[in-house]
Amino acid sequence: MPILYRLDAPAQAVARCFGAEAGRDPWEGGHVAPGQFAPVITAGREAIAGPRPQHRTPSRMIPRLWGVPPPPSVQAGPRGGILTVRNLDSPFWIGNLRNSEFRCLVPASAFMAWGRASPTDGKRRQCWFACADQPVFAMAAVWKDSEVPSFALLTCAANAALRAEGRDTMPVILPPDQAAQDLWLRGGWDRAKALVAPYSSSLMQMRALA
Repeated sequence: MPILYRLDAPAQAVARCFGAEAGRDPWEGGHVAPGQFAPVITAGREAIAGPRPQHRTPSRMIPRLWGVPPPPSVQAGPRGGILTVRNLDSPFWIGNLRNSEFRCLVPASAFMAWGRASPTDGKRRQCWFACADQPVFAMAAVWKDSEVPSFALLTCAANAALRAEGRDTMPVILPPDQAAQDLWLRGGWDRAKALVAPYSSSLMQMRALA
């Protein structure tokens, strides 16, 4: 799973990229670590209770904390909140996944995962993965407001590029078309869950950092 990612664009530019309202999001660009606030794009229905409205609400971008507080029966891990959604059938997540207003997009320009150990010194490498076909891409996520306005990223099986570095999973990266992003934000779960799939390794770039 990703343990760090970057969003190298200011809030207004990111909002334009996804056709969302930036509001007062103070994001200026940089890296995001667990337990930090970062821009998240929602369908704009956080404060709307009851049945889905007939009119389309505009997408909006707001800061949310990466890491959902765990249920009372689960002890918080070393990173605090739950960073990723791995089991789509988990009772903790299924309500958020089936109700589209709780799904969201997390913009990023690259994410980091630990790669295989270096053959020279045996140290694990930081591998940064980016999309060759979209400088800023959307990772599929869900949001919760149990204690704080938070979010968790969805993961899926790793593609060939990440498997080559010993990874089993990767974040769910959405295609760069408005229809796919709109499906994740507003579509029924029966169709949206088809987006939970590995991104093509041929469309990804990787660089290792010391």
